[in-house]
Amino acid sequence: MQFDAIVVGSGISGGWVAKELCERGLKVLMLERGPHIEHGTDYSHEEAGRLRWRDDQIPDDEKALHYPYYVGVSYAMFNSNKKFWASDHDYPYEQAEGKPYRWIRGYHLGGRSLTWARQSYRWAPDDFESNLRDGHGVDWPIRYEDLEPWYDHVEAFVGVSGNYDEVPQLPDGDFLPPFPFNCVEEDAQGRIEAAFPTRRFLMGRCANLSRVAKPQMDLGRKRCEGYVRCHHGCPLGAAFSTQAATLPAARATGNLTVITDAIVESVVYDAAAGRVTGVRAIDRLSKVATTYEARMVFLNASAINSAALLLNSRSEAFPRGLANGSDQVGRNLMDHVGCGQIVGTYPAGFEDQPWQADRPTGIYIPRYSGITETDKPYLRGFGMQGGARKIRRRDGEGRVWVLSLGPFGEVLPDPENRVTLSASRVDSWGIPLPRIEAAHGANEQAMMREAARDAAAMLAAAGCTDITPWEEAGAQLTPPGDRIHEMGTARMGRDPATSVFNGWGQAHEAPNLFCSDGAVMTSSASMNPSLTYMALSARTANYAADLLEQGALS
Repeated sequence: MQFDAIVVGSGISGGWVAKELCERGLKVLMLERGPHIEHGTDYSHEEAGRLRWRDDQIPDDEKALHYPYYVGVSYAMFNSNKKFWASDHDYPYEQAEGKPYRWIRGYHLGGRSLTWARQSYRWAPDDFESNLRDGHGVDWPIRYEDLEPWYDHVEAFVGVSGNYDEVPQLPDGDFLPPFPFNCVEEDAQGRIEAAFPTRRFLMGRCANLSRVAKPQMDLGRKRCEGYVRCHHGCPLGAAFSTQAATLPAARATGNLTVITDAIVESVVYDAAAGRVTGVRAIDRLSKVATTYEARMVFLNASAINSAALLLNSRSEAFPRGLANGSDQVGRNLMDHVGCGQIVGTYPAGFEDQPWQADRPTGIYIPRYSGITETDKPYLRGFGMQGGARKIRRRDGEGRVWVLSLGPFGEVLPDPENRVTLSASRVDSWGIPLPRIEAAHGANEQAMMREAARDAAAMLAAAGCTDITPWEEAGAQLTPPGDRIHEMGTARMGRDPATSVFNGWGQAHEAPNLFCSDGAVMTSSASMNPSLTYMALSARTANYAADLLEQGALS
């Protein structure tokens, strides 16, 4: 069958591309390298009970073999949902010596949309201008205004809970009602904002339905009931995922074909025509190769896999990899950077107040460094995520409230932080292993030292005691990959000599090849990027559909 478009990957960005193309009337083939996961029936809520802490952790010996680098999501890994985490043993990769990289993956239909933390923030106008302003990386070929209507579009469909906070560096959007602060957070907000008028203490915005609007109701999605087992897959569809939202919307058009267990090895390029013609995929189980053809190809396999796929798509026309005339494919790999959690014991007075352990999000302190507070010894900035909870006292006598803050910082683009292909090792399907070389620099180290100090100062302003020593926490930088936001390996830009894709996610050197996952990001900002992936994906898909209608890609 001849398709209008092939979408490689079924996670957050791939799901959005498929939905938008199908709703435009295009025949779409979605290829997913992992197994099929059926919404609801393949989730694991019944066997482990209602609350997340009643589940069994993966045994240490199994974790050491299969998930040694999954530290950043250890809170979300259990025996009952380990099928949602790709095994490092079964899917190995190479790391540069002395430069650990934690590549956290989900190889199944829906990808990490079934396990993400659902934090959903718009990037700010400054985030699309910072590269131009300070000279790191290349200038974004788009601005906030280009993406603003697409943020509106995806938020209305996704269902994002949050307050209208009127913070310029964290633009407001189309929100459902926010989840509430608990009593300690409400108290801490007043204390911290009084002590630091340049900082805001907000409720985190998340893709969980605090109420159901018509776009979600039409798909059978229901309001969040606070099971807090979102990382097991949400059978209510209250937590946004490919299975709960974009996939049923795409299927409803009758235009979608999904093939799972299809590992895409390469993109096929026709040098005479100057365009791609499809992809070559290997069946995960039988290892039989098949070539699928389409008028357009969309890469949504995640930043590292999309880059590896381009690098492996070598031809006489592109000896360094498809669309890689700029030698930028694989370069500028970014994540976010964190440090040790800063935790303090909250003052007495709230011991009798209940802790609402069933809330699906925490608090958020948006970036202030370099915005409302200037003259910093580093570039860019950080936000903080955290919240208040009750824990058992050390002496075992009752419970005490603690407040925690976890800094989340921007990483500068660096062409030496990169993905290449192994020169000697292949996976079980004969495909060269990705080789990852990335490290944080002096800017990230200086940023996290200050972030840890600031977090401790805010906890002290809230009246906390027994505060984590910030000097120690600020020195504990999370390795690249640990924050699970890999970006930048095939960046968009204005100049084909220094970028891979243009401002529409269209390859400079192959006009019917598109990408809208983390690979196209030109900088990393300090906020979670998933909402931006969605907005970029909807925008790219509709632009491509327009080109096809106009005959520009025929």
